[in-house]
Amino acid sequence: MLLYIIIPVFNRKKFTEACLESLRKQAFPSFKVIVVDDGSTDGTAEMINEKFPEVTVLKGGGNLFWTAAINIGIRYALKNGAQYIMTSNNDTLAPDNFLARMMENTGQHPDSLFGALAVDSVTGIPHYGGEILHPIWNTSRYYLDILSPEEQKGLHEVSLFPARGLLIPRKVFDKIGLFDEKKFPHYFADFDFTRLAIKNGFKVYVNYDAKLLTYPEEGGNRKILKKKTLKNYYLHLFGIKGGGNLKNFTLYTFRHSHPLVVPYHLLRGYCQRMFSYFLK
Repeated sequence: MLLYIIIPVFNRKKFTEACLESLRKQAFPSFKVIVVDDGSTDGTAEMINEKFPEVTVLKGGGNLFWTAAINIGIRYALKNGAQYIMTSNNDTLAPDNFLARMMENTGQHPDSLFGALAVDSVTGIPHYGGEILHPIWNTSRYYLDILSPEEQKGLHEVSLFPARGLLIPRKVFDKIGLFDEKKFPHYFADFDFTRLAIKNGFKVYVNYDAKLLTYPEEGGNRKILKKKTLKNYYLHLFGIKGGGNLKNFTLYTFRHSHPLVVPYHLLRGYCQRMFSYFLK
C-alpha cells in the first residue's frame, strides 16, 4: 500500500527541514515524500538534496501558489503508482506514530478520506479537528467545540476539512479530479475538494488519535492580520493569499450553497471578511 506525501514549499527552510526530519522517523515504512519547491531562494532545494536524498524535489517557477503546486505533486504520485496521497504543509511536525495512526483505518474504510487532529506545537493544545456544516444554512461548527475532552479520540465524521494532513485514496482523484487550481489558486481549494468528495459519495473522518503538530501563527493570512495597514486590508480581501478573498469566497458560495440561501451567505460572508479584519 504505497503512500505519497505531498508538501508544497516556498522558502521557510528551517520549517521544511524539521518537517522532513519528523517524517524520516516514522514507524510506518511504505511511503515516499515529494516536495514541490516553488522557486525558494533560501537554499531549500539544496538542503533537501544534501540532507534528505530520499525525498523527490519537483520545482516550480515561483508563481504556482498552493493549489497548482499540490497538483504537480499529486500528478507525479499518481503516475508513479500511489494508492494513497497525503497533502500537508511544511510547518508541521509528525510524531513517530503519526502515519501508522493515519493508515490504521484504511482497511475498514477504504473509500474514505482521513484528516489529522491539529495540535499546537508550542502549547500542546488541540486547535482544529474538522467542522460540521448545517445541511441548509451551510454554517459551520468546529468539531472540537462539540466534543468533550473525553470524546476527543477515535474516528469522527466531519463535513469540512482542509488539506493539512489529509489522507486521500487514489479512487477519489479518479472520480472527482484534482484540486481546482483555476477557481481557487491558493485558499478554498482544499475545502472545495472535501466538499466535492462528500457530494460524490466519499466520507471524511478525522482521526483524533493521529495528532499532527502545527504552528497556528505561521499561516500566510495570520501575518496579514497581525499588521493592520490599508495595504494588508486590500491583500486580505483581494490578494491571492488573502484569507478573506472575496472573489474566491463568492465562487465557493455559489458552488456549495443551496440557491435559496446564496444571498444570505454572500451578505453574511462579505460582512465578516470586511469588518472582522479590524477585530482580529
